[in-house]
Amino acid sequence: MLDIECFSYINTALEDEFAPIVIMATNRGISKTRGTNYKSPHGLPLDLLDRTIIIKTEPYNENDISKILKIRSQEEETDFNDDALSLLTKIGMETSLRYASNLIAVSYQISKKRRSEKVEVNDVMRSYELFYDSARSVQFLEDNGNQYIDDDGNVKIGQKNEDQMDTSN
Repeated sequence: MLDIECFSYINTALEDEFAPIVIMATNRGISKTRGTNYKSPHGLPLDLLDRTIIIKTEPYNENDISKILKIRSQEEETDFNDDALSLLTKIGMETSLRYASNLIAVSYQISKKRRSEKVEVNDVMRSYELFYDSARSVQFLEDNGNQYIDDDGNVKIGQKNEDQMDTSN
């Protein structure tokens, strides 16, 4: 997110004779403007917020996600059967459209390995198993955090876990 100095620059630019059109997107609620202790809607300074026109957006529904994924798969010159596209749509609804879009190429590569011209449900399922979305990645790190370097540079690899079986003797 931008800080108070960036917002000051934008405000100055908006006062110019040839003022630009500024388009910003945010998912922030009432939050601090970086570089200050003030809270405001969307983390924007109130003087800049007074100059804005806010456009309400809606989340994509299942039909929208399906259409977007179908167009994206056509652009990538991949052919999905209907069930595979339905599964990809479900994944997009439960995770994110970006993640589902990324699975198009992976699923296609898996189908090519099978020497298939069409991406099928098993290809999408395999790509989903191989590559984590952000929520599953976070869960994995929480479950296995002791195997990774922490903020202080410490790592606990090889330390005996209480749950590990005793293999001595």
